[in-house]
Amino acid sequence: MNRGLPFSANPLLEVRLPAFRSRLVMLLVALAFVALAARAIYLQVLTNDFLQRQGEVRYGRTVELPASRGKVLDRNGMVLAASLPARAIWAIPEDFKPSAAQLTKLAKLLGMSEAEIRKRVADQQKTFVYLKRQVEAKVAAQIEELSISGVYQRKEYKRYYPEADAMAHVVGFTNVEDVGQEGIELSQQDLLAGRPGSRRVIRDGRGRTIESLGLLREPHDGRDLYLSIDSKIQYHAYSALREALEEHKAKAGAVVVLDVRSGEVLALANLPTYNPNARAQLSGAQLRNRVITDTFEPGSTLKPFTIMLGLETGKVSPQTMIDTAPGRLTIGKHTIQDAHPYGALTVEQVLQKSSNVGTTKIALSMPPQKMWELFSSVGFGQAPDIGFPGAVAGRLRPYKKWRPIEQATMSYGHGISVSLLQLARAYTIFARKGDIVPLSMLRVDEPPRGVQVVSARNTDAVRKMLEMAAGPGGTAPLAQVPGYRVAGKTGTAHKLIGGRYGNKYVSSFVGFAPVSDPRLVVAVMVDEPSAGKYYGGLVAAPVFSRIVGDALRTLQVTPDAPLTGQMISVEAVRESL
Repeated sequence: MNRGLPFSANPLLEVRLPAFRSRLVMLLVALAFVALAARAIYLQVLTNDFLQRQGEVRYGRTVELPASRGKVLDRNGMVLAASLPARAIWAIPEDFKPSAAQLTKLAKLLGMSEAEIRKRVADQQKTFVYLKRQVEAKVAAQIEELSISGVYQRKEYKRYYPEADAMAHVVGFTNVEDVGQEGIELSQQDLLAGRPGSRRVIRDGRGRTIESLGLLREPHDGRDLYLSIDSKIQYHAYSALREALEEHKAKAGAVVVLDVRSGEVLALANLPTYNPNARAQLSGAQLRNRVITDTFEPGSTLKPFTIMLGLETGKVSPQTMIDTAPGRLTIGKHTIQDAHPYGALTVEQVLQKSSNVGTTKIALSMPPQKMWELFSSVGFGQAPDIGFPGAVAGRLRPYKKWRPIEQATMSYGHGISVSLLQLARAYTIFARKGDIVPLSMLRVDEPPRGVQVVSARNTDAVRKMLEMAAGPGGTAPLAQVPGYRVAGKTGTAHKLIGGRYGNKYVSSFVGFAPVSDPRLVVAVMVDEPSAGKYYGGLVAAPVFSRIVGDALRTLQVTPDAPLTGQMISVEAVRESL
């Protein structure tokens, strides 16, 4: 054995692989490094935007920037609805891990039970759940101090209504998403609603914003809206109606006040009502805007229109004698009666005394088509174009289907149904010069042009009759207002119950003042008075008197009647009744 040879010279260790294999391996390794370098260049240089987007997907968020809803103000700038800063409290169920003490405090601050909170975060697959919306900022600050893992806050707004129940049916309310649900909030949603903006932010693993990436869309607040409503007159109307319902133990009531010159609605009140700031126990009766959505048979408040038509057609004059004896009139199988037998009356006295028989005789002397045309021209049978939700058309049947008894009963307000708003607007033809203007719930800067319905001469004649009806010897002396001349007409109508007239009533009064230069039309409706009085002159007329007196003084309208003498006459009438 040759012991002088090195170990590496051992033939057993001799490499017999081809030389190209090692070169191939080296080449593949080199290519791999080149590929890695190319990939790095591709990712870091050529597709940098892609990597940023992927990072933003994991840590970037688009945050909504809420816009404030526009204010609702009365005609004088008093705030009726405004948006206050609030917070939405939300959680990530997977990260929600409060201690027992933290959960107890959180539930108390949110006004919720601990079980309800656990139920909301029970689904661990969800990445977002609201715990409560529209939380007051002060309460939200206390929640933040608890430092509960997985609980976060988002800025939003909460609607607040300073006038509460007195203005509820005018303003309405919004839902938790700040979308109008009733009243002006609903009808003017597009104008009031703000347009939210958005921005991109980077948040850490705990959801905290650590960097803003820029504004995507600028938020735009909603427009402020000035209503036609005068909050002082509204309060007077609401208070007078509430006291009347309590006094007469009535089921419901409604009042509307119109500006004769502009057609603006200065007040609109309903009872029952509700507080839009606390709506947990709302009922349908509370939500009903009876001035606009409810219809009723207007009763004798429709007699002035029948008499006006008689004057317009030349069938009668104010001094034409109408024989109403013996106080009843039979048409076919039906008999029409007066409350008292009057004998012969002038047309003026027919309205002053509210004679059904006299009104019927005037109506039957004219074609049904003429009556229908007048009723239609003042807005009966048509929904008022007031831009307010729920306005109804009422019921005015085609004249071709009228039977004589139906024409007779419609002449004094039965067999036809109207809303209180329709009735108030129709009376503006007597307060104006026989023309009628559109109504508006928004403040009007330029008085609208009226559409002539009847002649100014005959309007003056009926205005005089309505002043007689609201004075001594008429059906509504309690409608008088110290210092002002007033005109108007009572209505007392049986209610239809199950298709038949029962012993429940709707008491109403519609009138205007001051007679010398009318400024206001006021309509009052009291539903089912049950304290012993039900005539419109006893139930609704005093409400009219109080509202008109307060409203005219609020508007600083100059008195047009002697103060002392009128006060004495009213007190004397009160004692006689």
